[in-house]
Amino acid sequence: MKSGRKPIIVVALLSGLIAAYLSTRHDPPPAPQLTLEPEIIPAAEVLVATTDLHLGTKLDTEHLKWLPWPSGGLSDGMIVKNRAPDGMAQIVGSIVKENFVANEPINKEKLVQSDAGYLATILPEGKRALAISIDQRGSNSAGTLILPNDHVDVIRIYKDARVSRTQGMDVFSSETLLQNIRVLAIGPNIEEKNGARVAVGETATLELDPDEVNTIALAQRSGALTLALRSIADMTSSQSTQHSNTTTVTIVRGATREDYPVYQTHSTAQ
Repeated sequence: MKSGRKPIIVVALLSGLIAAYLSTRHDPPPAPQLTLEPEIIPAAEVLVATTDLHLGTKLDTEHLKWLPWPSGGLSDGMIVKNRAPDGMAQIVGSIVKENFVANEPINKEKLVQSDAGYLATILPEGKRALAISIDQRGSNSAGTLILPNDHVDVIRIYKDARVSRTQGMDVFSSETLLQNIRVLAIGPNIEEKNGARVAVGETATLELDPDEVNTIALAQRSGALTLALRSIADMTSSQSTQHSNTTTVTIVRGATREDYPVYQTHSTAQ
């Protein structure tokens, strides 16, 4: 064999071996696909509010619905369907005494069940509810920003008849009659204005002691009342509440009779 043909034969043999190897080579099988099963979280149906429920709302079936709730997040105050299948029927007609937000679980401690009116239901023992006149424009009620459960000071503005007569002109005075008084209601409605909740109405209903009722009733007759909104920090701190025992003194000058309220004020810590 001629020496010039040897490289050709070697190349041919190598090519044949490579081709044979490639023809017998198989790709590895694809890796198995792992299927992850979703984790199943145990849940129970809980009674929740379908929408925001505000103070004083009388519950109807449209306000309530059953919603799946993780079993690990259940608490004693919740109404669970498998424990109380008739739980919705039991609370229909109850009155909301604390606000709920949509999808918040219903808690019986935030409801009252009573055939009486709403105010009579939430009024603490020994307290009285008294309405006073306010201006819808908010000139004597912090610009209509006072809402139920806020606390206020009650200020009386009156014409001082004796000083007015002495000076020959109308002279007005003011005094704080009561402090840290809870507001039960403002008028009949709460409306939205520019995205904010404001009270609309001509009356403010206050939570008072019997003696305070007498003070406010007499003050309304002898002057105008204004409400000053207190900071939320003042609601829980120790405050001095001014109680005024009042009597009416009638002064007769000729054929003219004039009634003057006389206030005897003392303070108690609360």
